[in-house]
Amino acid sequence: MVKDSASQLLSPSLEQMLSGNASSPGVCQSCGDYHLTEDHWQYMADMPQDPIDLVSDLVKMGLYSTEALDLADLMVHQELREALFVDQMAGDNPDLRGLYEDLINEAGGLDAAFTAAFGPQAAEFFNTTVKRGPFTRRKFLKQVAVAGGILALGFSTQNALGQSKNPSGPPEKKKLRIGFIPITCATPILMSDPLGFYKKYGLDVDLVKMPSWAAVRDSAIAGELDAYHMLSPMPISITLGLGSAAFPIRLASIENINGQAITVAMKHKDKVKGPKDFKGFRIGVPFPYSMHNLLLRYYLATGGIDPDKDVKISAVPPPDSVAKLSVGDLDAMLMPDPFNQRAVFQKVGFIHMLTKDLWNGHPCCAFAASKKWIDQYPNSFRAVNKAIIDGCGYAKNAVNRTRIAKAISSREYLNQPEPVVAAVLTGKFENGLGQTLNVPDRISFDPYPWHSFAYWITSQMVRWSLLPAQQAKYADIAKQVFMDDVARQLAKEVGQNPPTKELRVEKLKYDTFNPANPAAYIAAQRKKYGE
Repeated sequence: MVKDSASQLLSPSLEQMLSGNASSPGVCQSCGDYHLTEDHWQYMADMPQDPIDLVSDLVKMGLYSTEALDLADLMVHQELREALFVDQMAGDNPDLRGLYEDLINEAGGLDAAFTAAFGPQAAEFFNTTVKRGPFTRRKFLKQVAVAGGILALGFSTQNALGQSKNPSGPPEKKKLRIGFIPITCATPILMSDPLGFYKKYGLDVDLVKMPSWAAVRDSAIAGELDAYHMLSPMPISITLGLGSAAFPIRLASIENINGQAITVAMKHKDKVKGPKDFKGFRIGVPFPYSMHNLLLRYYLATGGIDPDKDVKISAVPPPDSVAKLSVGDLDAMLMPDPFNQRAVFQKVGFIHMLTKDLWNGHPCCAFAASKKWIDQYPNSFRAVNKAIIDGCGYAKNAVNRTRIAKAISSREYLNQPEPVVAAVLTGKFENGLGQTLNVPDRISFDPYPWHSFAYWITSQMVRWSLLPAQQAKYADIAKQVFMDDVARQLAKEVGQNPPTKELRVEKLKYDTFNPANPAAYIAAQRKKYGE
């Protein structure tokens, strides 16, 4: 059994040779290389005698699988991080001292080493250190051998890292604290309390109302919450260290699609017809790293408006947005509901455009947790994510929307008039211009975290200089942050029919985004609409 597993580390031809099925007379039956079996002793005498040098040669020969090399890479990166912390305790330990010195030399100083090791370019820093430092190169080759042995014994990479992908059993922690912003995007998180979805999966959840997205971010990094309601770009930005310390966050499932609007102050009622009419406006969005900011910029650019020069975009906590619109601090806003509808309800603004008309099916908010917490409480994570995904399925059914509106309008949740919340959830609403509209998918709920969402978000952060282009590793970011595999599995367990693919072409109002070539998409946008 070990032999069969170990042979998976080798190429198919060598595996066949080792299994005794090789027919070539020039193939050694002992090692599978091209020499006579009786000459095997002589061949081995010519191989490096130092085990690390031997591993190096075997790597060059391609005899280690990609999985083994990737696992070794992860293992040595972890040791490099730890070396920075244990140096003061290392004493004369040559192993720790060698790792430490390579890190410091590569970074150009202790402070720079800490910044590089825990910042958004950590992977590049570690890879460069391993390639250049003689000590770390040998450490990596040692880990190659260890990784090969782990895989040969039948362990997956996830298990080797202590991260079982399919844990089972009751939640390790049943009493959870989940932070949320009081908006309709949080519907699955909120309704799962009064409608019993958390209880269904063995959980007792305290929902913690947060004042702003910055507060959610800071509480997440500080470990004050078990899980969080986040804007879908936030797990990407926080993981990459954009606007904050780098802190690994995982987007477990999408909470809502659509569900936002561009709302304009009533004083501009007869002036605003399209994006070019927003020139000179003060516009509120909930957070820099939000779909709201990215979609607003996307829209304004099509009218020849430079979002960084021709308007003033500022971050405004959603609960404060209607007040700021009413007193003239804002001319317009692209906010989550129910605040667009609340502005109409209070007769201080009108709905200029629903974001579903910019991109029907776009992600907005998400359910997220830290990587550390997920690893520590895998059963609790699956239970709470399953409750959210199950709740999304319930909320997606239009028949249930009136009941949900009644359940989440109260003070402890949204603290909004029930008719305002019902207007958003049912899609039957007044737009502030004397029209009554019926748009059933004004907001909808689909928990599947398409990787193409992550690709588009990343592309727009690059376009608007929120992320350096060289850091835009699209596939790596999506795979690291968006947990589509777990979401897919849990959706099946609750009777849903999730997609089987990770990527799809996304159709927006003014263009089509093909995740196969994000760089070309950015170039086309800049060419057509300017930088």
